[in-house]
Amino acid sequence: MADDREHVTYREADTDYFDRRGLNRYAGVFSLWALGVGAVISGDFSGWNLGVGIAGFGGFLLAVAVITVMYIGLCFSIAEMSPALPHTGGAYSFARTALGPWGGYVTGLAENMEYVITTAVVCYFAAAYLQNIFSTPDAVQPLWWLGLYVVFVGMNVLGVEASFRFVVVITLIALAILALFFVSAIPYFEWENLWNIEPDPGQTRFLPKGVGAVGAALPFAIWLYLAIEQLPLASEESVNVSRDMPRGMLWGLSTLVVTGVLVTFLNMGIGGGAAYFGSETEEPLLDGLKITLGVTSAKLLGVVAVAGLIASFHAIIYAYGRNIYSLSRAGYFPTWLSVTHRERKTPYVALISGAVVGYAVLIVLFVAGDSGAFGGVILNMAVFGAVIAYAMQMAAYLVLKTRYPDIRRPYVSPVGAPGAWVALIIALTTLVLLFLNPAFHPGVLGVAIWFIAGLAYFAFYARHRMIASPEEAFARAHSARALSAAQRPEETSHEQ
Repeated sequence: MADDREHVTYREADTDYFDRRGLNRYAGVFSLWALGVGAVISGDFSGWNLGVGIAGFGGFLLAVAVITVMYIGLCFSIAEMSPALPHTGGAYSFARTALGPWGGYVTGLAENMEYVITTAVVCYFAAAYLQNIFSTPDAVQPLWWLGLYVVFVGMNVLGVEASFRFVVVITLIALAILALFFVSAIPYFEWENLWNIEPDPGQTRFLPKGVGAVGAALPFAIWLYLAIEQLPLASEESVNVSRDMPRGMLWGLSTLVVTGVLVTFLNMGIGGGAAYFGSETEEPLLDGLKITLGVTSAKLLGVVAVAGLIASFHAIIYAYGRNIYSLSRAGYFPTWLSVTHRERKTPYVALISGAVVGYAVLIVLFVAGDSGAFGGVILNMAVFGAVIAYAMQMAAYLVLKTRYPDIRRPYVSPVGAPGAWVALIIALTTLVLLFLNPAFHPGVLGVAIWFIAGLAYFAFYARHRMIASPEEAFARAHSARALSAAQRPEETSHEQ
């Protein structure tokens, strides 16, 4: 069945097709809050500090302020769209309804790259902690990555109830570790430590690398929030999506603003300060705990500190699994990827396939990359997909507000269209700035090639084999309704 208006072709799917792709409802507001915070919390443990090395503390602080504004606009907009379009597709679903199949696919593909690569980033930093704990050589890094994927993909396959229970527990543990660090760091905090990076010629202590470095620090500031937007992917597994999704999203964002501000100041304000923590460590929180707790055993502290990375790793595996599942169920990706486990109702094929791709990315970079820039390269790869998805979601929000005002909205964003416009502009600016740092070009260009290949797959193959999944059926129904409403005045005019 062809849809000439949208240049796609749908094929019929029987009830057995959807029966083999069922999900279970379990998540409430607390589970959703934990999923959102857990997905991001590793950003407080590792990765963000590299932005201080690039821009200095003042430059990174400005970058965090800009990115926080972007996430406020983004999260309020998503909080409005998710209960209005309560499908597992999440971001893809929003863009599909507003911008058509191409818009939906571009958004879904960008988000797919974001989550698959983000798990690889978190896996890399978690393995760095584990290497520190067990004193293993760099040559065995791939074995740590493999072991982490096997354990936590397996846990996600066990079932949505077990998955959410674990993410609640591990997120609370990670927050407790951060709280311990915050309290223990206060006596060691010195304001001067924030500004101890030697400025380049002609620059200041506040901006030791100049104003231009603020843009280069934006991707690292994003790391303090990246993946909070994954919550709509749990829509079909939420008990009361209209009530709980906005609350989980906004409570999660509030939590992350507090932890991000505290870790930014307190981690940089102790010990060697910004000059050390900004570029000389991949385990800033672990090194900070060694100072504040006076414990010389890196092994003991490493076991504690790795909890935050495990929380994010587990939560974002959940995210890429649902993203692949929803795109596959609709035919954008091969449909066999969306089959769920007969008893546990988890998208086990999608979960395993995403792990294989993420592990492959790590292996390629391990073999060909510069180990000194490894963490920054894969972090920028993840941000590339994220900012494209953010821009597309904000465009979808703006179109939905004007073209589909009749869609029931249980929650309405208090920042509305202006907030979405600001978030859209910041996301597009960050996308452009990603290409300005030569050290990260290989990773960003690699993801760009992945993105282009995915678009070609849809153009030449997938768009001729679409399935009327819940996201597609909802979008087509509202598109037809909008077209009918637009034609009525014209028909009345002709009759007169």
